[in-house]
Amino acid sequence: MKPIVVREYARLTTDSVVSTLDQATVSTSAFEWLCNLAASFNRSGASLLHLENRRWLRLDNYVGILETPCGTLLEVLPKHTDEANDQAIEASRQLLTKMLAVALDLPVRTTDKTDIQTFRHPLLEWIMKQFVLSLDLLIKRGLRFDYRRIEEEQRYLRGQLDINKQMRQPPGRAHIFNIRHDLFLVDGPENRLIKSALMLVCKATQQPDTWRLSHELAGLLADLPSSKDVPAEFLKWRNDRLMAHYQPVRPWCELVLGQHMPLALRGKTHGISLLFPMEKLFERYVEVNLRKQFPIPYSLKPQAASQSLCTHQEKSMFQLKPDFLILRGHQTCLVLDTKWKRISSSKDENKYGLSQSDFYQMFAYGHKYLAGKGEMLLIYPLTKGFSEVLPPFDYSSDLRLWVAPFDLENDEMIWPIAWQKTFFNELRHTG
Repeated sequence: MKPIVVREYARLTTDSVVSTLDQATVSTSAFEWLCNLAASFNRSGASLLHLENRRWLRLDNYVGILETPCGTLLEVLPKHTDEANDQAIEASRQLLTKMLAVALDLPVRTTDKTDIQTFRHPLLEWIMKQFVLSLDLLIKRGLRFDYRRIEEEQRYLRGQLDINKQMRQPPGRAHIFNIRHDLFLVDGPENRLIKSALMLVCKATQQPDTWRLSHELAGLLADLPSSKDVPAEFLKWRNDRLMAHYQPVRPWCELVLGQHMPLALRGKTHGISLLFPMEKLFERYVEVNLRKQFPIPYSLKPQAASQSLCTHQEKSMFQLKPDFLILRGHQTCLVLDTKWKRISSSKDENKYGLSQSDFYQMFAYGHKYLAGKGEMLLIYPLTKGFSEVLPPFDYSSDLRLWVAPFDLENDEMIWPIAWQKTFFNELRHTG
């Protein structure tokens, strides 16, 4: 089925409307299922959808693929531009695949260097293609076989005779032998998980090349059973030296089987469903790229949690977790936080589109992690309306906050000019 392509914060309805990236029509069964899914998310403290009234649903900031039990397939793309044409769809899909590959550390295997840039099929097809390519390489290198102990009753001797069980045999079954022996089998947890993922791909893919290769591989694994307990068997996946050639296929297998999905969504979808919170995806993507830019002696520490907002009866309350701390040795130099939101550099915009709650949050970070003296940075995605660092925001004469863009297209952080001399002489300055 052709997916319904929308983007973050799009509105869904059962009424007949003109389909765009910001609104679309879904079936009544899909609408009701999404309402129930939204309710389960709300109970778990997450927000996937907002019910505006009985006719409209508004998506939140989750991106990816979602398939309903009735077969409706939703592809939700990032909203990083105001454009809503075919070029915008391709650009958003390309951005999402790049961010997923970096943020999840996916070993992308392509037959063409420009494969990601020219791949115009839905996100799900790209994931399934990468999975079958990785699996094809794994099978060419050889699947892992292991000995497995088998205990059974047979009319012949094989391996070892289980003396204790044999002595307890009744006279009428004395000719039946209780034996133990080892079989050299491919039936391990890793291979069972791969078989399960491959069967899903065979059913879901609509691309001829992926369909052909997946069915060829399924024929090679025809005698291998599928996994009956996916989460438990992923815990049994070995990472020793003998399993090193399995590592490239594991993240793709996890994606296909839904192990990267939010916990509240697992087991409640039909087919292959993959949803990612865009806020966390952007944070992880920025982290990976920033690590490449900081020279020695600076280091980046993600998700620090050593400080709290207050104490109550000698116990910490309301833990403060900035996205990143920049350390020089053991000393905190800078506090950085990411926000997946489009803002504007225009003074005509109401306070640049910034959130007061975010500034309160940074104020608390500055006083707890920098003792009220230092520099902080809020990082937003670069857009046409926000392409340069905003003038600084002063909490006091000693505590200052900057707001700067991160260029997702070129993977570059645009630093405040003042920081070039103060902190990062070694960093390439683009702002």
